[in-house]
Parts: sequence; C-alpha cells; structure tokens
Amino acid sequence: TQQPTANQVREQYQHQAQAAPSQTAQATLKRRKKQVEKKLMKLTGTAIKDYSMIREGDRILVGLSGGKDSLTMLQMLLALKRKAPIKFDVGVCTVDPMTEAFDPSPLKKYVTDQLKLPYFFESQPIIDNAEKHMQRDSICAFCSRMKRGILYSCARREGYNVLALGQHLDDLAESFV
Repeated sequence: TQQPTANQVREQYQHQAQAAPSQTAQATLKRRKKQVEKKLMKLTGTAIKDYSMIREGDRILVGLSGGKDSLTMLQMLLALKRKAPIKFDVGVCTVDPMTEAFDPSPLKKYVTDQLKLPYFFESQPIIDNAEKHMQRDSICAFCSRMKRGILYSCARREGYNVLALGQHLDDLAESFV
C-alpha cells in the first residue's frame, strides 16, 4: 500500500478539524456555558427575591417573541421552577402582529413539543391597525401598547396572575428615546 503524501495528510487533518471541534474546545465551550448560566441564574434569582416578583401559587404568563430576551427569561423561569422552594406555573403567549416580517411558527413547536408548556397564540392585525389609527405616535409605540393589551387579555382569560416580559437595557433606552 502507498503511504499518503504530506499534503494528503494535511488535508485530511484540516477536514477533521473543521468537521468537529476539538475536545478541548468543546470542554471550554461547555465550561463557559455553565458559567454564563450560573451568573444568569444568580442575577435572576436575586432580582426575583429582592422585588418579590414570584409568590407561592403564581401563574406566570411569559410574553414570548422568539428573541434572545424572552427566550432567556423563559429558560431562567423554568430552571427556577425546578429549583425554587415555592411552586408556580408557567405558560407562554406569542402575539403575531400579522406582518410578513415576523414568523412565529417555530415557537409553537418548541414550546408545546419540547418544553411541554401551555401555549397561547394571539394573532391580530396590529400593523394594519397602526396605519389606520395612528396619528402622532411612532408605529413601535402603538404596536407595543397593542401587544401588551393583548397579552393582558390573554392572561386574564387563561387565569394567569403575572405577566413576564423580557426586555434588556438596550430595549429600554431605545424605547425611552
């Protein structure tokens, strides 16, 4: 049998390196992920405790847009639910403003099939209504108010007493300006 050339060996090594991260890289990623999760859990738990955000028996409806803020908040609440000394329920609601720019279809499968949570999908022509009824406000402000109203209605109708919305400091600054 012929021995592979140096170039063939190099190409094979490069292909294997590209196909799968090294065990060291995987271990580093896993360790970093655990550190981030631990820090988020600590901050979330501290905020919930300091501000008495969750009480025994609460039914929390999470407004899930599919963005990193609401998805992270949902994961943190589910992790806390498993560890917390108090019992609470979590449900999820997505508001579809009926615009082609937003496709919430992957969320339903994720929430119902993987997480096994109650899921409510509210679809209303918010963008069309904004164009018809808006006078001075920005479309973002109108849409935000409409979505929040829809989420409140869903929470009341389905028996949830807490509405949880994920918003980070950048969103807050943007909304303020």
